[in-house]
Amino acid sequence: MKVRKLLVAGAGQMGAGIAQVSAQAGIEVVMIDVADEFVARGMAAIQKGLGRLVDKGRMQPDERDAALARIATGLSVEDGADADLFIEAAPESVELKSDLLRRASAILRREAVIATNTSSLSITMLAEYVEAPERFVGIHFFNPVPAMALVEVVRGAATSDATMAAARAFAETVGKTPITVKDSPGFVVNRILFPMINEAVAALAEGVASADDIDTGMRLGANFPMGPLALADLVGLDTTQAILATLERDLGDPKYRPHSLLAEHVAAGRLGRKSGAGFYKYDRG
Repeated sequence: MKVRKLLVAGAGQMGAGIAQVSAQAGIEVVMIDVADEFVARGMAAIQKGLGRLVDKGRMQPDERDAALARIATGLSVEDGADADLFIEAAPESVELKSDLLRRASAILRREAVIATNTSSLSITMLAEYVEAPERFVGIHFFNPVPAMALVEVVRGAATSDATMAAARAFAETVGKTPITVKDSPGFVVNRILFPMINEAVAALAEGVASADDIDTGMRLGANFPMGPLALADLVGLDTTQAILATLERDLGDPKYRPHSLLAEHVAAGRLGRKSGAGFYKYDRG
């Protein structure tokens, strides 16, 4: 199935990023969230992202305008009832995601693909909330969506071959490279990445080196484009903590337990870039 219209639930970093790359690829998009202010913030982020491409000469102004014109917004799943593909990009909460999946699978036509952008929750478990679970799949983009080339396409126990093929084709249409992943805690990338971030937090807590020196060491010594602590700030320390806690619970291995320093930052509201402070401080203006 070719995706001509996409419904994205969530106008935050991930949802807005998915909406942007899809609109750039010529797909009609409906982006929804629970309040007008969140939708407006998501659209502002998309406008800024496309404007940056124009400023860099990677997109013409008329192409930017055409991409923006392909994006409609709303506050309800009903606003995109005729979509070929639904992707929920809500926070990592089973309660939030299950409600969206129930509504989408009841409202969209039966041929539509229903997907989650979860980074850590089980696809097979979430499929319980979807009518016709064979059409449910994980389509896991990485942050920031416009810049990151990878998409993990995750097969649940009931996911059909046709659904997997449609998800992979969609990822390629929006300019990403898909990899096929079995439904396993953390999938591939996060299962490897987040224990490394946790170890970087442990090294910082033990005074092995400063945050900047830890990140510089991993950038220059391991050829990473961004150090693990700066990456945790970008992801959000609350999200980082939640992913690690999920990995510990689902894999039953204490090596994934979130470090106490990470928990302290979250409890204090130092969540990274989105709050203005995490392992580093940020100018929110």
